[in-house]
Amino acid sequence: MNAPLKQHLIDPEICIRCYTCEMTCPIEAITHDDNNVVVDADICNGCMDCIPVCPTGSIDEWRVVNTPYTLEQQFEFDELPDQEDIEVAADAADDDPIAALLAEAHKGAGGVSKAPATAAKPTINMYNLGKPAMMKVQGNYRLTDDPDHDVRHIILDPAALPFPVLEGQSVGIIPPGVDDEGKAHLPRLYSVSSPRDGERPGFHNISLTVKREKGGLASNFLCDLEQGAEVAVTGPFGATFLMPSQPDTPLLLICTGTGSAPMRAFTMQRQRAGATGGMTMFFGARTPESLPYFGPLKKVPETLLKQHLVFSRIPGQDKEYVQDRMMAYADDVAALLENPKTHIYICGLAGMEDGVERAMITIAESIGHPWGTLRDAMRDEGRYHVETY
Repeated sequence: MNAPLKQHLIDPEICIRCYTCEMTCPIEAITHDDNNVVVDADICNGCMDCIPVCPTGSIDEWRVVNTPYTLEQQFEFDELPDQEDIEVAADAADDDPIAALLAEAHKGAGGVSKAPATAAKPTINMYNLGKPAMMKVQGNYRLTDDPDHDVRHIILDPAALPFPVLEGQSVGIIPPGVDDEGKAHLPRLYSVSSPRDGERPGFHNISLTVKREKGGLASNFLCDLEQGAEVAVTGPFGATFLMPSQPDTPLLLICTGTGSAPMRAFTMQRQRAGATGGMTMFFGARTPESLPYFGPLKKVPETLLKQHLVFSRIPGQDKEYVQDRMMAYADDVAALLENPKTHIYICGLAGMEDGVERAMITIAESIGHPWGTLRDAMRDEGRYHVETY
C-alpha cells in the first residue's frame, strides 16, 4: 500500500485563471491547459511560494491521497473532488498518520472565501484559451484627468454569443501576438464593472475598468483600442466575490483605484433592483482627478450609497488612506461588523490589505470581538470577500 500524502490542488470553481501562481512557482510545478491551472505532484516540493500571490485563495487546497491525481485528471476537474476515505497499513494505524495529514490539509483551506448563501449561481470558464469569445469594442472612455493615471472605461459587446456574467466576476483578455519564446500570450484578468444585464439594461454587454500601466502588455492594448476593434475574451471567472440577492443586505465596500470595478457593478445592480440603502464604501485614490468614476459617484444618492472618498496626495493636505477614514468612522464600521447580515468586500492593490486589517483589528476589539475570529466566521458564512492584486 502506498504511503498517504498531502497533494496540492487548485479549486477550478474559484480560480480566476490569472496565472500568477504559475509565473511565481520557482520550480515550474504549476501548469495549465485551455481549461484549468493545476499542480504537478511529481514536481511540487511544498515551498508555498504560490500561496500568498493568489488573489482568491483557490490555490490553497489540499487532499490526502494514496495515489496523486494526475495532470490529466486535474485538467478534467470542473470542481474539486471530495476528500476520499484513506486506508492505512495496519502497522502504521497506531500512529494515525491520516488524521495528522487531514488536519494539516484542512488548515490550508482556511483562507478561502465562500460565496454568499443567496448569491445567484455563476457561470464559469464558458470560454477558454482554445475557444475565446470574440467581442467588439463599443466604447473606450477616459475616466481620469490625472496625466499619470490614465484609467479607461471600456465597453465590450459579445453580440449573439451568450456570455452570462454576475457582479464580482472577472474576464480574461488575451493580448494579440506572442511572447519572447514564441508562445501566445496568456490572458490578463479584469473585474467586470457592469451589472448582470449589461452596461445598458438588457444589452448584456460588459464593461471593464483598466488603468494603463507603463510597459503593461494588456493594459496598453486595451487602453488604445478604438471602437469596432475585436478582442479575445475568456471566462467568466470567479464563484465567490459575489453579491447577496437581497437588496437591503448591508454591504461594506473597501477599494482603491481600479478595485472600484466590482463596486460599481454592485451599485448599479442595486440601483436597478430598486434598493434604498445598505451600502457603505471607502474608496481610496491619490487625488479626485485620479479616482475612477469620481463624477458619476457624486450623482449616486447617499440613501443608496454612503461614500467616503479618500485622497492621499492632495497638495497642502495630510495624506489619508482608507484605513484612516475607517478609523475616523469607527462607530459606523463597528455597527456594520456587529450586524450578522453584513457582507464585506475588499478589492484593489495588495498593499492596502495590511492597513485595512489593522483598522479592522482595532475596531473589532473596541466592541469586544477578536478580529481574526470574527473574520473567519464571516468567511465561513460567505460574508467576507477579498480580491487584491
